[in-house]
Amino acid sequence: MAITRHNTFLLILLASLVISTAMGLRHGFGLFLEPMSSDFGWGRGVFAFALAVQNLIWGLSQPFTGALADRFGAARIIVIGGILYTLGLCFMSLSSTALGMTVSAGLLIGLGLSGTTFSVILGAVGRAVAPEKRSMAMGIVSAAGSFGQFAMLPGTLGLIEWLGWAAALLAMGAIATLMIPLGAMLKDRPTTKALGDLSLRDALNEAAGQKGFWLLCIGFFVCGFQVVFIAVHLPGYLFDNGLAVQVGTTVLALVGLFNIVGTYTAGWLGGFWSKPRLLSWLYLIRGVVIAMFIALPLTTTSAYLFGIAIGLLWLSTVPLTNGIVASVFGVRHLSMLGGIVFLFHQLGSFMGVWLGGYLYDLTGHYNTVWQIAIVLSVVAAALHWFISEKPLARNIAPQVIS
Repeated sequence: MAITRHNTFLLILLASLVISTAMGLRHGFGLFLEPMSSDFGWGRGVFAFALAVQNLIWGLSQPFTGALADRFGAARIIVIGGILYTLGLCFMSLSSTALGMTVSAGLLIGLGLSGTTFSVILGAVGRAVAPEKRSMAMGIVSAAGSFGQFAMLPGTLGLIEWLGWAAALLAMGAIATLMIPLGAMLKDRPTTKALGDLSLRDALNEAAGQKGFWLLCIGFFVCGFQVVFIAVHLPGYLFDNGLAVQVGTTVLALVGLFNIVGTYTAGWLGGFWSKPRLLSWLYLIRGVVIAMFIALPLTTTSAYLFGIAIGLLWLSTVPLTNGIVASVFGVRHLSMLGGIVFLFHQLGSFMGVWLGGYLYDLTGHYNTVWQIAIVLSVVAAALHWFISEKPLARNIAPQVIS
């Protein structure tokens, strides 16, 4: 048993380091919007579209990388994802056209993120820990991703100021290579098939027939819309309103810092409270925080308070959402089913980041997108209220989680 605990601890540690690196690097992409757009005269739409494609590719490929991780283990997928992530950052530093940005920041990094982030990583964690500890373990690993956002964001700004944006991207590519050996050391193994386990096709059919599964997907769309719009466009929004660029960096760093507390706490609470009801409250409070931010006068202090408040709610949805999937459907196909839910998150991310850039270029402000984000919070809160996390009873009678 001691060996098992040691292996589980090592897997959680390695998984935390991988996701911390992947999410930490990604969290700083918004800092490149202004210098790259200004240098090439793109307007903000070109950069925003490339990151929108990144989120779309990340989401579209996630069910497939998740299914491969379920079948072959997460280690191989993480290694391949780390290689693609590194290549994407290096090619992004050389991009001077919209096509180059779309291929590098969009396609390559999108595929890299698919292999090094939540569905693959949390699937491995879910297979490694006991059901009663699963939500907590997922919260710990998700919090590690938040720590990466906090720790690496100031470093990213420092690299841009010291080396310029192109060389900074190369330096980030060097950091991304660390995910390759970390992933190779991760001793995740596919779950041994047991009596009553479903095939991949049957698992897909089962999930597709559950109304609660689709409600969870739609709710996660809202999460993606909000967080990626904020992550990419908030620095520009603050800069447009007269605040220094360092304020935007500090706000995003505060988001990452307080997200550590938020995700850990959400994972802990999900161990003994209703995860769907927790999600309803999270989305509702997030809408209130956004509404207060845009309604009150914008100052450096209000921006910092927004970073703290939204950080507590930022990725708190992740351990709870994946925990519901694991509770209802089990862990046999967790990475794949979690990947499908995450696909909707990324469809929302695509809409949030692209619509933010499109409407900004069209109107010169972000007001409409902020208002959409508030309305979506209310919708997501209502949807999650009707989801059940009760495990499906197989070989007895069909059961609907609605």
